[in-house]
Amino acid sequence: MPMSEEAGKRPAKMSKLDKAAIFLLSLGESDAAAILKHMGPKEVQRVGSAMAGLRTVHREQVQEVMGDFIEVVSDQTSLGVGADGYIRSMLTQALGEDKANSLVDRILLGGSTSGLDSLKWMEPRAVADVIRFEHPQIQAIVVAYLDPDMAAEVVGYFDHKVRLDILLRVAALNTVQPSALKELNEILEKQFAGNSNTSRAAMGGVKRTADIMNFLESSTESQLIEAIREMDEDLSSRIEDLMFVFDNLAEVDDRGIQALLREVSSEVLIVALKGADDAIKDKILRNMSKRASELLQDDLEAKGPVRISEVEAAQKEILTIARRMADAGEIVLGGKGGEEMI
Repeated sequence: MPMSEEAGKRPAKMSKLDKAAIFLLSLGESDAAAILKHMGPKEVQRVGSAMAGLRTVHREQVQEVMGDFIEVVSDQTSLGVGADGYIRSMLTQALGEDKANSLVDRILLGGSTSGLDSLKWMEPRAVADVIRFEHPQIQAIVVAYLDPDMAAEVVGYFDHKVRLDILLRVAALNTVQPSALKELNEILEKQFAGNSNTSRAAMGGVKRTADIMNFLESSTESQLIEAIREMDEDLSSRIEDLMFVFDNLAEVDDRGIQALLREVSSEVLIVALKGADDAIKDKILRNMSKRASELLQDDLEAKGPVRISEVEAAQKEILTIARRMADAGEIVLGGKGGEEMI
């Protein structure tokens, strides 16, 4: 969450993302780059956007960030630091360089999924172009492997018929044959580090389909659900039960809502609530201090008309943060059917 100009005028409570951005900017280019090498594509994108959005940073904020860092690091040991180099050296001594190189690549680079991992660094449009003329099952494997928000963007570059076919195949996926992964890696001009990996990879499924649907535009989502319902009513019901929409935040417990609010900017929250049901508005207001609640209500009343697309974008941004926190075990989300999503 980039810091707003208003937040730049005075020290404000910082999110974890703000702290990460300030910490990396404080390190200098080379040290920051060394840290970014160990982060995934989505993490790099999020923290990079936060760094770019920073304007005025107060000395007190820098001191707070550094103090938090020292406190966390003081509880750590050196075990795990430099582990990649240790593993490579140990296996080389034990197996010889030729055998060790193959095994090390499979351990450290993810073996048969290294080609798939490379897709996560590409633009969604580029990924769509790569798989556009491939077999639909290959398209489904790629979409199932990507993070749901990126997968939603990728399928957005296909027409309705292809989108429907891909999502139906994702819903039907449970495991993937090694031969399918091999074919996919050949498409990506990647090679297996040895072909001894014969285990099936868990991928796809109804839950994954629901996650992808959550990130689609509302109109596209509705069209696909309706089309799936016409083909398989039971499947469409299972997908809808696992989907999590903005109004479902009303089902999150108070502690979860409070944790979520600490990660959401006030401007995004105001826009998101302009199109929300009274239940979710009440839930949010109840979990704020009296002063903050009054300010939010004043801001909502003062806010002029907002386009539906802007409301949906703000709500999706909050849902993205909520899902990230749920994945980290910080909050628990409940779907339309009341099922737990973690």
